[in-house]
Amino acid sequence: MDLVEYQGKQLFGRNGVAVPPPGRVCTTVDEVAAAAEELGPVTVVKSQVKTGGRGKAGGVKVAPTPAEAVAAAESIFGLDIKGHTVNVIYVEPASDIAEEYYLSIMHDRVGKGYLVIASREGGVDIEEVNRTDPDAVVKQPLLPSETADGLPVDTARDIITRANFPAEVVDAAADLLVALFGAMVAEDATLVEINPLVRTTDDRVIALDSKVTLDANAAFRHDGYAEWEVEGLEASDPLEAKAKEEGIQYVKLDGSVGVLGNGAGLVMATLDVVAQAGGKAADFLDIGGGASADVMAESLALVLSDPQVKSVFVNVFGGITRGEDVANGILEACDRLGEFPQKLVVRLDGTNAEQGRAILTEAAHPSVVSAATMSEAAEKAVELAGA
Repeated sequence: MDLVEYQGKQLFGRNGVAVPPPGRVCTTVDEVAAAAEELGPVTVVKSQVKTGGRGKAGGVKVAPTPAEAVAAAESIFGLDIKGHTVNVIYVEPASDIAEEYYLSIMHDRVGKGYLVIASREGGVDIEEVNRTDPDAVVKQPLLPSETADGLPVDTARDIITRANFPAEVVDAAADLLVALFGAMVAEDATLVEINPLVRTTDDRVIALDSKVTLDANAAFRHDGYAEWEVEGLEASDPLEAKAKEEGIQYVKLDGSVGVLGNGAGLVMATLDVVAQAGGKAADFLDIGGGASADVMAESLALVLSDPQVKSVFVNVFGGITRGEDVANGILEACDRLGEFPQKLVVRLDGTNAEQGRAILTEAAHPSVVSAATMSEAAEKAVELAGA
């Protein structure tokens, strides 16, 4: 379950993470006007949607006056940001920013623990920083045995220091990181991210933004996370809602390579190889144990309906479902869907995989590209997506 910014800040604040003074949640322009009058003179008007890139899309605006806050709200309400319509705006007092940093903690699937990422280069896409200047990004795996009693402050200080934070804020940033780790554990989150983490002109360190993903499997420990279900605020991405109605295991992501596989573990691995090939996945879709034409058609139709998707990586390991059945299911699904501009890069492995690949090669469907390995398929899908 993803939270929007203001919810993430509420979660941070109650766990001791420093955040700006409380803002106001608004669902009308009149409410924005009242909030700006109360919190001004200078405020920031922020769209509240469960996706990144809000600033680039025009969903975050600084308003030097209440009148400008109203104008900003009029342009932001109803704005479409990566398929998310803005129904809620958060207005908060503008902060005096001296510098911007990056800080996050996520579950480490490979190491079975946590991964802390810190950088002095904040306020921009951390993936871009990692690509252009990898030395500016510190990645620190943490084992559960090392954090049984919380994140040690000495460990936090070491991470912050290696990330080259200014000496004046190392202690404050380390304390905030300790609190952020505590919030992640207490709230059963799988991701907590602050971008930007800011140093104010009086040398305080605060979370100016938030990105939080909660583990739905732990909802029973938190009254079903009902406190975060707010009327008027989107419950999920529209495609996720459609997938839920159709019984499809689908999560919308921010990239351009559609990902479809059989089994959660295989799909997670597919996301990783797409990233290693220099691309970003547009979704997580697990078709489960079957690969019939019906399942393929429904799943592909869902993935292809995302305008962000420029190519699709279909990664299937045949077990009980044989490779020739998978290949025929894919071809029949393509015929049912008709013409579509994206290419499907298909990697088959497992039972009768060679027969399945032979069927795809013989069919020579114009929308299907066959690949022998995961890495080959990922590279081709990323290339076709123009990523």
